[in-house]
Amino acid sequence: MAKVFTLAEVSEHNTNKDCWLVIGGKVYDVTKFLEDHPGGDEVLVSSTGKDATDDFEDVGHSASATAMMEEFYIGEINTSTIPTQNKYTPPKQPQYDQDKTSEFIIKLLQFLVPLIILGVAVGIRFYSKSST
Repeated sequence: MAKVFTLAEVSEHNTNKDCWLVIGGKVYDVTKFLEDHPGGDEVLVSSTGKDATDDFEDVGHSASATAMMEEFYIGEINTSTIPTQNKYTPPKQPQYDQDKTSEFIIKLLQFLVPLIILGVAVGIRFYSKSST
């Protein structure tokens, strides 16, 4: 039967000389693999002290990488010691206010109409000078 670790026990192993990870409810001692990890040892060390399952799955490891994990397996994690993750809920967005849209259009027109008039005047002046 596999040894069962608490998250506190696993969290003590959080350096590049002694690095344990929790992935999929299993505990892995990846210390010997740190130098060979394609993403560098910092990636693994930064995933210590927590459930690193999401970190591992987000990267999209190959089947051979997943199979390689078995040689680093040292036990199971006591899941009751892992804090529950809160789902991210984005802040509520203010309702779209059409009244403000009309204000924006008015301000935009107040800026553009004089520029258009100026452009037309300069164009007429330039055209009338060149035709004479």
